[in-house]
Amino acid sequence: MSSCPLVVDLDGTLLKSDLAVESLAHNLKEKPVSAFSLFSMAGSGKARMKARLAEDYRPNLDLMPWNREFLAWLKDQKQQGRTLILATGSNQKLANEVAEHVGLFDEVMASSGDHNLTGTRKRDALLERFGEQGFDYAGNSKVDLPVWQAARDAIVVNANPRTIKAAEASSNVAHVFDSMAPELATASKAMRTYQWSKNLLIFFPLLAIHPLLSVSSFITTCMAFLAWGLCASSVYLLNDLLDLEDDRKHRIKRHRPLAAGTFSVGAALFLMPVLLLISIAISASINTWFCGVLVLYFILTLLYSFRLKQVPMLDVVILAALYTSRIIGGAAAIMVAPSMWLLAFSMFLFLSLAIVKRCAELYARRAEGVWKKKIRGYHSTDLQLLVMMGSASGYMSVLVLALYASSDKVTTLYEEPRLIWLLCPVLLYWISRVWLLTHRGRMNQDPIVFAARDRSSLISCLIMGIIYLLAI
Repeated sequence: MSSCPLVVDLDGTLLKSDLAVESLAHNLKEKPVSAFSLFSMAGSGKARMKARLAEDYRPNLDLMPWNREFLAWLKDQKQQGRTLILATGSNQKLANEVAEHVGLFDEVMASSGDHNLTGTRKRDALLERFGEQGFDYAGNSKVDLPVWQAARDAIVVNANPRTIKAAEASSNVAHVFDSMAPELATASKAMRTYQWSKNLLIFFPLLAIHPLLSVSSFITTCMAFLAWGLCASSVYLLNDLLDLEDDRKHRIKRHRPLAAGTFSVGAALFLMPVLLLISIAISASINTWFCGVLVLYFILTLLYSFRLKQVPMLDVVILAALYTSRIIGGAAAIMVAPSMWLLAFSMFLFLSLAIVKRCAELYARRAEGVWKKKIRGYHSTDLQLLVMMGSASGYMSVLVLALYASSDKVTTLYEEPRLIWLLCPVLLYWISRVWLLTHRGRMNQDPIVFAARDRSSLISCLIMGIIYLLAI
């Protein structure tokens, strides 16, 4: 057994996450107004900022995404009598908590309030302590390249292919553990591009102007769809960063890339503003009205993520408004006034679906045996009332559609206005089925995403589309 000490990095190596970023997300969630002081503090150095963030943050290490294969190897090394040292850029307080939790390390080297132990600084500290090639080093990123070059053996953990190649070219790579999945695939999953199906609502105003439908209006709506999707993905990344601990407790959400550690929280922090800026640039090229609606949507989603989703009933009203804002945005993109019939229909329908989400969570908690636990301000005793309100709101949307089918406006827009009536029983069936599946505990995702994957829902949409085409 080698007597050469093994030095282990923490963020991205031992953990498939970054404690500095997680502490930042925790601070922003608990104290949103502190963001400005944190940004000003960043100018005085990363080490000071890390120390400040670590003061109020205590990670739930039992839920953290550990690199299990690498951790098992470390335990084997320890059993063979090898000296293990944790050397990390995270603050000393957090590093000590990790070392105590893992119980393998003989020593901890970490950042202090005035010294950031990363890259060349970590290399210099290790060289001063052990000398050239006097230690082995386990890391995960290009920042670790100087340390690998000074080490006897490099152990590459949870790294992307480019980093592995760079390490092999400049140092002696002895082991490679758990290389990362393709970045594009994990980034797409982290951005929740599958949720972009919700943004198809942007195309609804096109249906209202079908006699005036043009290629230019369709292209404009496609651009609006892309801008809205990028903006929504930026918010999804932020929301997942703020909800890391809660997601790790959830039976389904714990598999999300950020919670599971399959996508870097640092990459998410970088990607958020990039997606938002591209989204705003596209929206500004469409027109000012659409850009304004998109900015309002972004602000409302921020308020929802930081606070409003914890306020019972207001949260579902905001969710319904966010869905409806997509229709308003679609109308603004092609410069038409949104139909009041369509807005009334969408508010009732999406309020129903928002309540479906909350009821599904309560049913899931009951199935898990934690029935008495409060969820986002809702108690288990609220479930019956929520079901009544949600199903009533869904049926109200059918009533609005029926009243629309009876209005004079329909006769001026459609060649066969009576066919619009046929939309009502199809919608009635679909809403009833959604609530039935929710009651049975089978609605385990966003109902809009569910509809995009469910065969009966897709058939219902196809039938409604055919009815619409026959009517015009």
